[in-house]
Amino acid sequence: MSGEPILRFEEVSKIYPLPAGDLVALDRVSLTVDPGEFIAVMGPSGSGKSTLLNLMGCLDVPTRGEIFLSGQEISGMSDDDLTRLRRDRIGFVFQQFNLIPLLSAVENVEFPLLLTTGREESRRRAIEVLTAVGIAETHFAHKPAELSGGQQQRVAIARALVNDPDLLLCDEPTGNLDSKTGSAIMEILAAENREGKTVVMVTHDPGVAAYARRTIRIVDGRVA
Repeated sequence: MSGEPILRFEEVSKIYPLPAGDLVALDRVSLTVDPGEFIAVMGPSGSGKSTLLNLMGCLDVPTRGEIFLSGQEISGMSDDDLTRLRRDRIGFVFQQFNLIPLLSAVENVEFPLLLTTGREESRRRAIEVLTAVGIAETHFAHKPAELSGGQQQRVAIARALVNDPDLLLCDEPTGNLDSKTGSAIMEILAAENREGKTVVMVTHDPGVAAYARRTIRIVDGRVA
């Protein structure tokens, strides 16, 4: 692919100081993610996969090294700038869904838009993406506890897509789902990738990783 990578890591390390000694979560990782890629990140438990994803999503900052998002170095950015970057450029999908319990499905999805868009436009866009991920209109008013795990993950994906982000980061997106429901969720992510979304997904499941076009393996905080 030509053009600027959407993500570039240069000798990135993440070290957590602990009383018993420093924990090196990532050790001098260099990698690039090009626009439109679908990447699976695999590795043993505790190898640094989630740390890598958090750094990609600007949820954490590296101890050493540089991270570039579409050519822009992020370590010098203010908290406010990073917040805007996450809101406008990055969508997150988590294993635990992370929906707001008191809000309905449609309210959960429109929530990220309310700060930047009028309520009418926010609701229209929320309905559009909920429909696209296969949530029936009869479930729009349901709260998360009234939805199945698969429906909750579809709502979570809709929330991640509502801002039309450049980059979709997924941490074990099928981890709490049965295999049939997990396959349906992966079909949604694959379809988004075919539409041009860049997807980076942490998974321990080789069947889920098979949806990706490239696999990055992390062992002991390093790219294997």
